Formats: sequence, structure tokens, C-alpha cells
Amino acid sequence: MTLPKTMRAVVIHRHGGPEVLTLEREWPRPVAGPGEIVVAVKACALNYLDIFTREGMPGEPTPLPHITGGDVAGLVAEVGPGVDRPLVGERVLLDPHWGCGRCPYCLDGETTRCLRGHMLGEMDPGGLAEYVRAPATQAIAIPPHYPFDLAGCLPVAWGTAWRMVVTHSGVTPGDVVVVTAAAGGVGLGAVQLARLQGARVVALASSDEKLARLKTLGADETINYVTDPDWDVTVRRLTGKRGADVVIETVGASTWERSIRALGKGGRLVTSGATSGPIGPTDIRYLFRREHRIIGSNGWTHTELLRLAAHAFAGRVTPVVDRVLPLERTAEGEVALAGRSVFGKVVITPDAA
Repeated sequence: MTLPKTMRAVVIHRHGGPEVLTLEREWPRPVAGPGEIVVAVKACALNYLDIFTREGMPGEPTPLPHITGGDVAGLVAEVGPGVDRPLVGERVLLDPHWGCGRCPYCLDGETTRCLRGHMLGEMDPGGLAEYVRAPATQAIAIPPHYPFDLAGCLPVAWGTAWRMVVTHSGVTPGDVVVVTAAAGGVGLGAVQLARLQGARVVALASSDEKLARLKTLGADETINYVTDPDWDVTVRRLTGKRGADVVIETVGASTWERSIRALGKGGRLVTSGATSGPIGPTDIRYLFRREHRIIGSNGWTHTELLRLAAHAFAGRVTPVVDRVLPLERTAEGEVALAGRSVFGKVVITPDAA
């Protein structure tokens, strides 16, 4: 099949609010170069990274014009020279992050620390389009039974959650794990992955409706942080004053101080985000008296994503899709995500031919 020379894509020509998201109907389609594939996008899940990139991130200039969208699942439409796998027509999800392959971190296998890393939708054109290009090595096969919209939820949010829960915090059976913003993309992944590791999960969210749904997804206890602003005290009460073994922290300024207070002796706080602000007060006395560990977590490795995908494809964990929208309603999806009016992921379906 001959592919079209152009495609529909949501393009940002300048940084700003949702109004800068422009639906271009004849944007140049990417062409696969050596070692690359082009994927016909069937699902692209939204993340806060899409919003941050659209608004512009200090110190991280984005080449404009630009297409955001890092979470991509679809069909291989074209392969470049030297590509043996995957084949045209195969169902794949894309690992959106890869390293330069040359810096000391990449040579040690620590691609999350790469000095010149690549990320679909951030520095490289992303999946909010009918087609996207990526190295063939980033493709992960999707089984025939597994829906594209669920596969498209896995890389960014769930990959981040895997690295936080499994790799960095080392959750073991019986650990008490507190998940802040548990109704978000990373939070929902963290709740299910912590439960999969045998932990006792305490989930925080902003409404009783969200908390009820979290119970069905593996949360043992839930706390409404709006009606219970002293939720760290509640955590200590639920644990017989012992405190949590692990806090999965993605919110930042508004929860940081209480996240530290909720930790018990020897507790680990793993942080990967600061959606409410980057500066949070820290009482250093808690850190040394209780021997806390604060661990930063950034992204995921390809191996971690492969392990996560295996669990998802086997049905041991399941992403939650809040809504599915067509490409032309991408701005609506980003507004809903930014306003925290979603439970789970917003998925965009470009419906490439």
C-alpha cells in the first residue's frame, strides 16, 4: 500500500495555552530512514508532559513547529533500510524514550540519565498525528487480543510508576505504600503495581467517587485529602503510629511536607513530579532521626517497559481509560487533564488509514 505524502497532525507553532494546538490537515508525513519505522497511530494517550511542552519548559527549548504526544500504539506502516523486525502491519507500542548510545550513562545501560536523550513528543515529533517515526528498536509487539487504547497508556505513566515502585522503592510484601494523586495516570499504575508486589496500599485522591474506584483497583485504604487535610496523621493512625514504608510522590509542593511526615522509620519517599510546584518545605530533622531516604525517579528503561508490558498483556494490571477523543478534540483532552477532572488516561485516536 502506498502511503500518503501528508497527514493530519496537531501542531504547536508557538508556546502557550490549549489555543495554540492547531489541527493541520496536510502536514508532511514522516519517512522511515535507516533503522527506523513509521507507525500509523491508533492511540496516543495524553500526559502532563504534553502540556508542559506545549507551554514551554525553562531551559529545555522545544524545536518549533512541533507535534507532542509520547504514548503511542498502532500499526507499522513503513520500515526503513536495515530493519528486519517489526514487519509492516504488526501491532506495536513505542517506547518513546531512547538514549544517544554514546554517553557514559548509555554505555552503562542508564538511558534515563542520557546527556543527549530522545523523547517522542518532547524533542522528537510525537504521536498526536496520523503517523509517527521512531527507531525500530523502540517497538514492542502488542498481542492480538490487547486493545490499542490500553497499550497506548503504558509507556509514560506506567513506565514511570514501575521504576518508582519496583526499581527504586523496592516494595516488598507487607510494606505500607502511600500513593499521592492516586487517581492520575502514574498514581493508578503505582496502586496496582504496589498491590502486585504484595503491599498494603493507601491511596489519596480528591473525591469520594475517585476513592471508591481506587478500592476496586487494589487500594486497601483511601484518604480524601480535601476533606482530610491532615492526611499524614491519618496514615500514622492507620498504621498504629508506625508510618508508611514508602510514599509515591508525584504532586510536589502541596503534598511534600506531609509526605515526609507520613513516612515511618527507614521509610523511602520516591518522587517523579511536581505538578503543584517544585518547592516544598523539608524538616531535615525527620530525615536523620527517622533515617528517611528521598529518591528521585526519572522515566524508565526499555527493559522495565518490557517487564511492565508483559504483566499488562497477561491481565495482571490494567490501565484505566477515562475518555477517548478524536484528534481534533486534543485541546479538550488537555484541558480536562490539567483540570484534574479525569480518572485515568485521556486517549486520542487519530484513526490513520
